[in-house]
Amino acid sequence: MTTGIPDSLERLTRADLIGVVRDLIGEVGRLRAENEKLSGALTKLKTEHQAIKDELARLKNLPPRPPQKPSGMDKATDRGGSGGKSAKGEKSSRRRGSQLDKLTIDATVVVRAKAPAGSRHKGYEEIVVQDLNLSPQVTRYRRERWETPEGETIIAALDAGIVGGYGPNLHRLVLALHFSGQVTCERIVALLNGMGVMISKRQVVRLLAAKLETFRAEDEAVLKAGLDGAYVTVDDTGARHAGKSGYTTQIGSDRFTVFRTGPSKSRQAFLSRLCGGTALYVINDAALGYMKDRQLPQAVIDKLTDHKERIFSRPADWERHLQALGLTDLKVTPDPVLIAGEGALWGAIRHQGLLQDTVIVSDDAGQFRVGVHALCWVHAERLIHKLLPANDKQRNAIEVAKRMIWWFYGSLKEYKLAPSPQHAQVLRGRFDRIFKRSATGYVMLDRLLRRLFRNKDALLRVLDRPEIPLNTNASENDIRAFVTKRKISGGTVSDKGRDARDIMLGLAKTCMKLKLSFYDYLGSRLGLPGEAQAVVLRLLGFTLGPARPPNPAPRRSYPPRSILTPSILPGNLPRLLEHLPKSLKSCNHFLRPHRGGFAIPRC
Repeated sequence: MTTGIPDSLERLTRADLIGVVRDLIGEVGRLRAENEKLSGALTKLKTEHQAIKDELARLKNLPPRPPQKPSGMDKATDRGGSGGKSAKGEKSSRRRGSQLDKLTIDATVVVRAKAPAGSRHKGYEEIVVQDLNLSPQVTRYRRERWETPEGETIIAALDAGIVGGYGPNLHRLVLALHFSGQVTCERIVALLNGMGVMISKRQVVRLLAAKLETFRAEDEAVLKAGLDGAYVTVDDTGARHAGKSGYTTQIGSDRFTVFRTGPSKSRQAFLSRLCGGTALYVINDAALGYMKDRQLPQAVIDKLTDHKERIFSRPADWERHLQALGLTDLKVTPDPVLIAGEGALWGAIRHQGLLQDTVIVSDDAGQFRVGVHALCWVHAERLIHKLLPANDKQRNAIEVAKRMIWWFYGSLKEYKLAPSPQHAQVLRGRFDRIFKRSATGYVMLDRLLRRLFRNKDALLRVLDRPEIPLNTNASENDIRAFVTKRKISGGTVSDKGRDARDIMLGLAKTCMKLKLSFYDYLGSRLGLPGEAQAVVLRLLGFTLGPARPPNPAPRRSYPPRSILTPSILPGNLPRLLEHLPKSLKSCNHFLRPHRGGFAIPRC
């Protein structure tokens, strides 16, 4: 700065004052640039420091840091934007009404009052009391023994529901407590012992994995039926099995959920889980098209095409086939064994008639990018929410981009309610204007916007398929139950225990989505008397209305309106799933009230 300035500015001439102001402006600019430089360095140091803290926590087996707070885009763009509350944060004025009409009165007790002489009887004041009676019941079975003329011994068979000296009611209670109630085996043992049931932890563990094949078959049938719907949402999380790290993949929609755990979360592992319980490799047009899209050399594709054998039912047969073709000896990029395996699995999926027109909605993880793919908007906006600006200009650029994305997300929600080609064209143009901006003043934000623009087709899949969701919140909600189970019980040791956890958690979630009591469902599968004759919809008091007279000029064909309610027998849960997507696949309607029950509306 200028030296020799008098103490009082009043003594300075006009030229001296201009010089002082210029020096001050230069000094402010220098300090501002230095401040931005230090702010950027501080942000970088904070990121590195947090990474070191996370690594130390991992090495010391400490709990990880809590997840980043969500931005709130999904709730903020709902109609009203207040999540069911008033503008002042007050509770909603809506009332859910009485639930007593859903109960069945088993007994009526008249309570007498001691009234003085001369009193008049004015009727009754009723109150409904619910109670539960859990008491052990010990039964001695005397099984007849007979010896045939040939010397063979015949012993009368026990009921199918008895497992290891324990009846089906106790078996159902153990399954419901552990998988639905998230109660550990130790606490189940303590609870049952306190009630007078003599049982050990080893016996509880055996009950959790007993009769698994019945549930496994139904779980695989649920997956096969669910993959025939309009869409599936997918997600994965970490898992521990046999002392090793693994991954659990969730596949579901608004009507089903399945979990699959394995050592890898690669695309090949994901495709094998989509195949269900069948280990199948098929070379067909779908497989060859997949290989071409993954840039597998044409010479390798010709080898697979020219061979007569196209279907392989075992992994060992497929590996021998690759060795015979000489693909295992090739050391090129991309790996021909990996791409050929993924393509053969994709061909097997299409060979079974799965994922024909089903959209896979994911969070942009590479292993899920197969078939008709859509991206989650919440995860896309979360990338902008994670940026760390260093100055006011960058913070303002992030805020502007965030507001524009929120506004566009709300427009997509409105489009789902009333889709039209004209509205879709307007939204595509608006998407280009938001994500093709040349410069925002923040380099990291510019790169992120260009990255999201490259995913335009997947992010705007909803414009062609309005029935699919805009996010994977349902998958994250489903997988939260698995994470809770992992935190409470840790990992699994045996393959049977791992499969039991995946199958039962998936079936519990599926029953919840179908408004079906998981407790009653377990009773029907374990052979409890009287449970097998119950029907799926009657458990909730639902009835389907009579068939409507045929439309003289129907727009499209629909299944019959009157549907026989299936009984809860093995296999009927996936059949219910198969029917619901067909009748609701291309519309957003749900079961509507009809003459005291519920009916499936036409689209």
